[in-house]
This record gives sequence, C-alpha cells and structure tokens, in this order.
Amino acid sequence: MTKSELIEELSQRAGLNKIAATIVVNTVFDAITGALANGEKVEIRNFGNFRVKEYDAYTGRNPRTGDSVDVPSKRMPYFKASKAIFELLNG
Repeated sequence: MTKSELIEELSQRAGLNKIAATIVVNTVFDAITGALANGEKVEIRNFGNFRVKEYDAYTGRNPRTGDSVDVPSKRMPYFKASKAIFELLNG
C-alpha cells in the first residue's frame, strides 16, 4: 500500500475529502518521524513499536577490492510488529 492509497482508504472510510485525509496522514507520519528524530519510542497499540537503534562505527571491508573501509556510526529506524499483527499474519 502506498501513501496515496492510504489517503484514498482513509477518505472513503472516514468520509473525509482527500485534502483532509492528506493532512491527517501527513500529520501522523510527521509526528512519528519527529519523535524518532528526538530519540523517542513510538508505540501504537495493536499495531507495533517504532524505535531507533544506534550502531557503533566499525572497520568494514570493500568486497570488490578487499580494502578496509571505515563505516561511521549511525542511527536506524526499527519496527517491531505487535502480537496481534504477528498472529494475524501467522495464524
């Protein structure tokens, strides 16, 4: 499902016009990304948890040339599905 499909689904189910549905979807996404940028955990009941994992810097290897490469530390978003979604997918 794409963002535009989500907007279309929201407008049909909630009886909103597409402009209002777009504002709602963008607001939710902005709130989630803002919280993650601040290092906060986002929990949506019966859906899942979003959080940020921090990875330390390390020395990697270029597989093509075999040269050592310094990989900087980074922060990556992580999503863990709720038990309800897991059970829905796995029966």
